[in-house]
Amino acid sequence: LEMWRIETEQGKYEALHKQLQKDEEELETQYQEKAEARIHKEKIAALQAEENQLSRKKKEEEAQKECEERHKKMLEVAKKNREKAVSFLRKSMARIHEENAKEGVKTQEHMERRIQAVLSLKNSITSNREKLQALQPWNKAMALEAKKEELKMKEATLAEGGNVAKEIFLHKRQLQHEREKQAFREQQKSRKIEIVSRILQEKASICKQKNRQSCTKASKSGGKLTDSLLWRRKTWHYIEKTCGHPAGAISQVSKGDDVLCESVEDEKEKDKTLVEPEFPGLWSQEYDLHKVKVVSNKDMDTKQVALSAMKNENFEKKMEEFQTTVFHKQIVSGHEPKGRTFYRKPSYVHFKDFDVGKIYKKKIVLTNASYSVNFCRLVGISECLKDFISIQFEPPGKMSPGMSCEVGVTFKPAIDENLEGEVMFMAQTGSFSVPLKCTAKTCILALDKVLIDFGTHVVGETILRTINLTNNGALGTRFK
Repeated sequence: LEMWRIETEQGKYEALHKQLQKDEEELETQYQEKAEARIHKEKIAALQAEENQLSRKKKEEEAQKECEERHKKMLEVAKKNREKAVSFLRKSMARIHEENAKEGVKTQEHMERRIQAVLSLKNSITSNREKLQALQPWNKAMALEAKKEELKMKEATLAEGGNVAKEIFLHKRQLQHEREKQAFREQQKSRKIEIVSRILQEKASICKQKNRQSCTKASKSGGKLTDSLLWRRKTWHYIEKTCGHPAGAISQVSKGDDVLCESVEDEKEKDKTLVEPEFPGLWSQEYDLHKVKVVSNKDMDTKQVALSAMKNENFEKKMEEFQTTVFHKQIVSGHEPKGRTFYRKPSYVHFKDFDVGKIYKKKIVLTNASYSVNFCRLVGISECLKDFISIQFEPPGKMSPGMSCEVGVTFKPAIDENLEGEVMFMAQTGSFSVPLKCTAKTCILALDKVLIDFGTHVVGETILRTINLTNNGALGTRFK
């Protein structure tokens, strides 16, 4: 039994030993499989790392190429810009040199004119001196002759037995009257010459102004004939029909006085060099101001007649368009109210001190000031403002009493001139308008004192008084 037990135990031990060997072999195979799997994974990771590195290198190379291309493009653009800047600088330098040359020529001409003016002044002074020297003996001879005539008159009156003092007084009075008549004739002649010269200058300035306006409007409208030009032609035709002094009369007057004008122009050309100041200032604008006054005084009536006629015609046309509308009288508590149907705020639109090329905008608030529901429609604006003024207005429909609406006014100045007109509206109870005015920049010089009073003084004393000159306008100017 013990042997059998020993043999069974040995068999069990051998079975266990074999089982252990099998387990160890299985573990070794598992370890080998895991090692192979890990090696495989490491190989795959290494391959992926190599691929990533290659893709990174490709991206870096592409980025480097793009950077190089961008740098090349930037260099090309910089080169082109530099060439453009160099060409622009050359052109600007050439223009500056040309302007400097023109200014040099102008200064040279100005200096020559001044030299000629000084020489002519010197010649005139010497000639005046020579004339005075020649007139002195002539005046003495005339005084001697006057004394001889006076003695003869005395002798004749004494011989006749008359009053010597009375006759001499009457003779002197007659001589003085003749001198005054001669001076008055010369003054009339000089005033005629001055009037004719002013008419010619005003005519030339009007022609220049018309040419300038036509050029600006042609450049704005691309050379097309606008409605404003047709309106101006109609206006001038109306003036020629209605007014008694059309534009042709001025030309006939100027034609009749050609000889006088030529002499006036010759004298002015001689005196231009003497009259021209050394520094341009406020005195250079005296003629322009006078010209504006003369033109406004002469042509104001004709322009007002033409403008009023055209306004009436346009208003009649608009009234024909609105013949379909019915105007109702408002009767409240048995009586018809009087006054404005719409209240305007502001009462008139004023674009003051404008600059050509800029855009100005303003608003008008229309309030129903009647006692019932009312309507409001835009009729239009004056013909002289159509090229420069645009209106933004949406009809509000029925407006109860006290309700208001807004009207936008946009001003785009193209010429430096004053403009006047109105914005016309139509309501259920009648028509109304808002005046519109555009004034350009002007210089308004004013002094704070009219009289400089130094008061009582002593010989050798120095008295100081100050005067303040103020420019109340928006346009700058020089003065002397």
